[in-house]
Amino acid sequence: MTRLMLIAAAALMPLMPVHAGADAREVGVEASIAFPAQGGVRNFRADNDRGVWIEDQRRNWYYASFFGACSGIGNADAIGFDTRGSARFDRHGRIIVGDDVCALQTLVSADKPLSLKDQRRFAKEAREALGTQTLN
Repeated sequence: MTRLMLIAAAALMPLMPVHAGADAREVGVEASIAFPAQGGVRNFRADNDRGVWIEDQRRNWYYASFFGACSGIGNADAIGFDTRGSARFDRHGRIIVGDDVCALQTLVSADKPLSLKDQRRFAKEAREALGTQTLN
């Protein structure tokens, strides 16, 4: 009977939740990305011209905000990372988009950004909600 219980428990192990603290990552804290020029960055997604979400090779996401508008990042297929001589990209670095150099204000850990479809849906819902409100 005990052996059967152990086999059943072993079979269910992949279905059991992992302790939340094991892989949990604090969001919104200052961060850095190792070796962005040597494949440390997997993906990016612009936040209009205000900032950019960056995904590293471990599939961790970060959010970089700019001091000013970073024109062209919304349409960029590729971006460059100026680490200022370091092997790490942090808030002191800059993002290069074509001929523009965009200085960072912050670089923090972040959650994965919403899909573009969800972003459009939430924006539409917000516009509709604002349109139905009456002014007092």
